[in-house]
Amino acid sequence: MLENISERLQNALRFITRQAYVSDKEVAEYLREIQRALIMGDVDVRLVSQLTEDIKKGLKEAGEEYGISLKDRITYLTYQGLIRILGGEKKELRIIPNQLNVFIFMGIQGSGKTTTVGKVAYYLKNRNRKVGVIAGDVFRPGAVDQLKQLLKDEVPLYSDASKKTSVEVIRGGVEWARRLGLEIVLVDTAGRHRTEETLMEEMAQIISAVNPTATILVVDAMIGQQARVQAEAFNKVAKVGYVIVTKLDGSAKGGGALSAIASVGAPIIFIGVGEGIEEIEEFDPVKFVSRLLGKPDLESIIARVQKMSREEKIRAQRMARGRFTIEEFVQQLESARKMGGVQTILSSLPGGRRLSKKDMEEFFIKVKKWRAIVNSMNTEEREDVGIMDSSRVRRVARGSGTSEKDVRELIKQYLVAKKTIKKISKGALRDISRLRP
Repeated sequence: MLENISERLQNALRFITRQAYVSDKEVAEYLREIQRALIMGDVDVRLVSQLTEDIKKGLKEAGEEYGISLKDRITYLTYQGLIRILGGEKKELRIIPNQLNVFIFMGIQGSGKTTTVGKVAYYLKNRNRKVGVIAGDVFRPGAVDQLKQLLKDEVPLYSDASKKTSVEVIRGGVEWARRLGLEIVLVDTAGRHRTEETLMEEMAQIISAVNPTATILVVDAMIGQQARVQAEAFNKVAKVGYVIVTKLDGSAKGGGALSAIASVGAPIIFIGVGEGIEEIEEFDPVKFVSRLLGKPDLESIIARVQKMSREEKIRAQRMARGRFTIEEFVQQLESARKMGGVQTILSSLPGGRRLSKKDMEEFFIKVKKWRAIVNSMNTEEREDVGIMDSSRVRRVARGSGTSEKDVRELIKQYLVAKKTIKKISKGALRDISRLRP
């Protein structure tokens, strides 16, 4: 079940976030655990390998960014990589206004297609859509009765036992839907297998006769990576517009089915999470991955990583190379405070330590004072503090409402930080094994 893959992914994240220091060794172990979790969840090895390479590349490219901890960066890259595997951003069923939208459901026998038609019908009805259903399966005797039991007269159903072919029934059902003034009609069809040429040809005939708005492929999560083969086979006959994955709640291969389907380019719009008529959910890769990772603070991590503006990133990179003015030094501390990343900057320096809440409060009072000092400097002094003699120090102290001692302390801290960071940038910062959390 997906709980297993979720537990393994969460264990991998706990491993990396609990490390006092994160070196190449810990990163490699983390990536191995992520690989094991996904492969045991039946995700294609090629996709797993690509995710690993993307994380490595992301860490290398972000190796010199300040304000974001390495642990948060790893979490973020894992999150983004899993979303890509599952198809990217959320897609919704596109309903064209002022016309009848015809959605034909297809899939192999036993995939839960008929039940899914009923679930989607209820889902749309509960959102005030004028929806109906066509019983287009003329091969399975119990298909119409099953739909009647599911819909319970709450959603209009069309069936016609007098017609011999599915094409005739569906064509008649579309006309019926137009007469009723429906905006959506869902068409149930016979279950078929990719090797059943006659039924596959019939599906092509249905598509040609009805010209649907889109086709919806229903896939059983229990078939895992074989979902790709199914999708490709149906896609040759009738281009797959959307996918619904059923029985996701009880499948150990759910990850494989989701990733395999997403890789063929057809968006997954719903997932079945139980047998009840209302146990269907819109598929949102972002929320799905968030649940898999089980990170209550994941949104804050993502926001913190994404919040760094291009200007801030450039400034952070310059700072990492020791190429920054005293004003940029204070700006970076202020920026880090907004993102909660000042602990990263301080603990990254040799001899640095994590500060208590009280220490942090006192530190930022000092930063506020440093801002006043920098504001009292002229442009020449901000560019080169080496010209700050006693008279200049006195003038700046008076202008900022601080003491000469405060001015000298800021200059000293700036010069020490610049020297230290410049030294680190010659090698250590380019090696993630030297980066601290």
